[in-house]
Amino acid sequence: MSNDKLQLVNSIQLQEFEPNEDEAPKSPTVQDGKEEEKTYSVEQAVETIGFGRFHILLFLIMGSANIVEAIEIMLLAVVSPEVRCEWHLQDWQVALVSTMVFFGFMTCGALSGYVADRYGRWKVVFGAFIWGAYFSLLTSFSPSYGWFIFLRAMVGCGVAGTSQGFVLKTEFIPAKYRGYLLPLSQIFWMLGAVFMVLLGMTVIPTLGWRWMIRLSIIPSLILLVLFQFIPESARYNVSAGNVKAAVQTLEHIARMNRASLPEGRLMEPAVTERGSFYTLVSSTFRRTSMLLWYSWFVASFSYYGSVLGSSELLEKNLLCITDAEVEHRVLNLENVPCYCIPFGTADYHTLLISSVGEVSLIPVNMILLNFIGRKYTMAILMVSSGVFFLLLSICSTLFGFTVLLFLLRSLVAMNFSATYIYTAEVFPTAVRSIGMGVCTSFSRIGGMIAPFVAQVLMAKSVITALVPFAVACFLSAISALLLPIETKGRALLQTT
Repeated sequence: MSNDKLQLVNSIQLQEFEPNEDEAPKSPTVQDGKEEEKTYSVEQAVETIGFGRFHILLFLIMGSANIVEAIEIMLLAVVSPEVRCEWHLQDWQVALVSTMVFFGFMTCGALSGYVADRYGRWKVVFGAFIWGAYFSLLTSFSPSYGWFIFLRAMVGCGVAGTSQGFVLKTEFIPAKYRGYLLPLSQIFWMLGAVFMVLLGMTVIPTLGWRWMIRLSIIPSLILLVLFQFIPESARYNVSAGNVKAAVQTLEHIARMNRASLPEGRLMEPAVTERGSFYTLVSSTFRRTSMLLWYSWFVASFSYYGSVLGSSELLEKNLLCITDAEVEHRVLNLENVPCYCIPFGTADYHTLLISSVGEVSLIPVNMILLNFIGRKYTMAILMVSSGVFFLLLSICSTLFGFTVLLFLLRSLVAMNFSATYIYTAEVFPTAVRSIGMGVCTSFSRIGGMIAPFVAQVLMAKSVITALVPFAVACFLSAISALLLPIETKGRALLQTT
């Protein structure tokens, strides 16, 4: 038989014995006498390893990062009456305290995202813990109002970096578990808020607000130790070209979960354009980015409006009063209008109950996220939040106010959680951190405006202060529906 005929027969025989595509797994193919090597991606490795002990540890440690952020935010609500009295502050000066924290957050939000995409998520989060704890401690020694707001702005800059912990956590969790595990992070936020309220109840009456701030950094110090058990994101390492480190991380996770990696070799191309803002405004992501920026603005505006507004309503007893300037004016020694009314036990109880309310509807949030999707969940929560902002203006008893605040805090917290999840899922690894960072910067613009509406405008008219929050929520619901991508069940993208 001639050589040409022999090659033709061999080719036909190989085709006859080629396995069907449905059969798994395929054996390595032969090309030009060489066996083709099997490869896998980080996404395939994460899904193959599945959920296990590593993810429980990750959830507990990285979820605790939310405690730190919640402490710094609730601290503003608890300490406001105290600094108002000590430095005889007017409403706008008290509002400026919160605004300066969010200014620091806004300034460093995008910067921390860029650094996290370029140099790693782990470094940013660890450095943020140190930065935030250090300047928070310095705040307790503030000799004047000016130093106080400056140091609180520095604290806000540190807290901005801790939000990258959410990105780090998301990149390790398999797709089908993200809709269940990530909403549970609200539990840690609630724990931080409750810790701050309890600290205010017990420490302020005896040791004062300065010692309350000093004790509030204890969770940050504990997390500095625990964070050593969390590795750098394998997705980031691959995008940075450090495949060896990514494989070591994935092998470590597989051992902890008593699982194994896919067969073959980890192979993904390195990404040279990491942390590029221009990617966020490119034709691929422009619409998504702009709609998310507004969604984050409203998420922060509504959440901190509910926290600071409730503090203002309780401090000045504005529940059923139309003209607070006339009925609640207290003059200090310089004859400057000043409210100097420390929280009572009942006020702390209301803040405590409303903080617990943030986790009361987590099961509902899980159902919505996993069955109707991220976009529709955000829309439903925003419409509901707008309605409850309007209901809050109705004159009621302290009990009725507590119930409404309980539900409102739960709804706005659920929306914040859903917005976090959608943002971490929609952007690829190459720009995930900067995408999250820019979004958090826009959210802090909402946080900067919220104090002047919830604390300054509230003293003039309760309904006038609450309507802007309701309108913003209704518009945010529309923006959520206009988002072009639904991320429920979708794999995390590595590149654009």
